[in-house]
Amino acid sequence: MVKFIFDLDGTLTKSETLPLISHHFSLQEKIAELTMQTVQGTVPFQESFIRRVELLGKLPVSEISALLAGVELHKKIYSFIAANQKHCIIATGNLSCWVDGLIRKIGCEAYSSEAVVENDNVTKILSLLNKETVVEYYKNQGDVVVFIGDGHNDREAMQKADIAIATGLTHAPAQSVLSVADYVAYTENELCSLLNQFLSL
Repeated sequence: MVKFIFDLDGTLTKSETLPLISHHFSLQEKIAELTMQTVQGTVPFQESFIRRVELLGKLPVSEISALLAGVELHKKIYSFIAANQKHCIIATGNLSCWVDGLIRKIGCEAYSSEAVVENDNVTKILSLLNKETVVEYYKNQGDVVVFIGDGHNDREAMQKADIAIATGLTHAPAQSVLSVADYVAYTENELCSLLNQFLSL
């Protein structure tokens, strides 16, 4: 069976979620530059994410989850997932406690980073998701894996996938993912056309 593994931020969502959180709580200057450096690969994802969680972890988890549950999605990609849920998976480095409402809305299986939550605050990161391990898991099950992403932290997963699609729906894909991608899609129509072609694999 073919499995489509989607990055979340900027691939399914029309905006990056951490800058959205930071804007809501007026912390955007500290987060925006760090997020862009991470997307482009100048700051390693794990280091960047830990630094961003240090800044945002004291914010109420329930309010963040409610905020992100309402984030705008790329409608045609969302519709594709809704119609093909058994084929679709989300792999996000974001914290499950922050994106749980959004994941429930999308409705497919998802893998994310995990944290300890106490008194509605993130107190400790338990694990950071390595997206390539999700790719390896499904390949070991005998599935054909198509990975769809846009940021530098998607590169290793894209390298391990059977087919890698770089997207430029929300912002330009990182050069590192362009270097390993088999296909590039800059519009929802282009991406959906590719996804539908691969459904029969």
